[in-house]
Amino acid sequence: MAVKRTVTARIPTADGAFYLHHFYSAWDEKNHLALVLGDAEGEDLLVRIHSECFTGDVLGSQRCDCGEQLTRAIEAIAAEGRGALIYLRQEGRGIGLEEKLRAYNLQDEGYDTVDANLLLGHQADERDYTAAALILQELDVRSVRLLTNNPAKIEGLAGLGIDVRERIPLQMRSNPENRAYLETKVARMRHVIRLNGQGEPETVEEGEEKRGESEQLTHGQAEAYRPQLDGLRTRIQSHVRGEEREKGRKNASPLSPWPFVTLSYAQSLDGCLTTDQGTAFPISGPASLTMTHALRAVHSAILVGIETVLADNPALTVRLVSGDSPQPVIVDSLLRMPPDARLLHGRAWIATTPEGARSSRRRHLEEAGARILTLPADSEGRVDLAALLTQLGAEGIGSLMVEGGARVLTSFLENGLADYAVITIAPVFLGGYQVIQPARAGDESGAVMPRLQNVQQVQLATDTVLWGEFGERTARNGRSGA
Repeated sequence: MAVKRTVTARIPTADGAFYLHHFYSAWDEKNHLALVLGDAEGEDLLVRIHSECFTGDVLGSQRCDCGEQLTRAIEAIAAEGRGALIYLRQEGRGIGLEEKLRAYNLQDEGYDTVDANLLLGHQADERDYTAAALILQELDVRSVRLLTNNPAKIEGLAGLGIDVRERIPLQMRSNPENRAYLETKVARMRHVIRLNGQGEPETVEEGEEKRGESEQLTHGQAEAYRPQLDGLRTRIQSHVRGEEREKGRKNASPLSPWPFVTLSYAQSLDGCLTTDQGTAFPISGPASLTMTHALRAVHSAILVGIETVLADNPALTVRLVSGDSPQPVIVDSLLRMPPDARLLHGRAWIATTPEGARSSRRRHLEEAGARILTLPADSEGRVDLAALLTQLGAEGIGSLMVEGGARVLTSFLENGLADYAVITIAPVFLGGYQVIQPARAGDESGAVMPRLQNVQQVQLATDTVLWGEFGERTARNGRSGA
């Protein structure tokens, strides 16, 4: 068992009589806590997943809103009469107390909370919610209503099999010490906090009074890209129906047709995916993230490269919209996939080369639920993407959304393997890792990048989204690897 409940004790508080459960997690070799009121077992439990913050929770530091969120969450659970607060021991968004204090010093020099972490050699957010999911499963919680402003928590739990039925905001008023911190969480970490004209987050009560306005805004943002999304869905359906007709012809090719391929990614104004290769960096805003989930829902599979998995450990779900999550496909030429990656919970398909298939990791990945697709390698030892598309077609995949990383996106563009593109451009400059990678050493193919045609532009808050199509696909033999 990955988590073990070691002891439980009654904890009477001013808000009610809770029970505190102590868990040891073999997953991360840490001790975590669950403060529970009433019967946790069952559906729609009110839950707060709170990462330890000694400075805010214990000392009442005003540099963050953590302590106030902790107090407000306990009060909300008490008012509900039933709920759980999962207290995870991952201080400072996962970097530890010592490093968090160093980050504070950098913030006092003018860096924001994201850049401070990056300058110390960490990711913007290194937290993991596996232990929380395991604790909820141990408590026999089947679905939750989550107290959070952070979409990453919803995505993380969904990728781990936890059904999040509703997001309930926990928003505090700012103070002079944490105002910039909260604005950074909105601008760079996708947190959903309504800011008023003075840059102050509204209280929960104010947010509740304006819930109708918020829902109208969300609906309006969805309507902004609805015509383009419906048009893309029609294109995909037409492609699938056309391929089915081809299969029915007497002299049809024995090779299965390729799926309809959509490239989708977010970039900065200077064409960057992130600040540095191998790191994750939130670029687009909440409305664009919801749009991305809607895009995923109209495709039958979604593809990323192994570098994206190693940097970001994504779940690739459609948690923010209705619909089914697509089949995850990872291009991993040397089988570097971590056996604890979140995508393995979704029964991922891993495309690798014959060399990668011989890796000792294969057995562990298959035991974790992965399916290994062994495909030809190109001249550089990378998975041949044209062969992969043929294999996906044979598996009945009619549409494929490609989200990255940079090498994968570049290969699809260089080799004319995509039908459509949805590109989100955020109003920031990064000066970092470019979407389009330069030609590899010894590459004399003279590949010409395609031009996006019939382009439509949609504005989502401060993000600009381009929707457009490519011309006819023609893969270049021996040049379709990633």
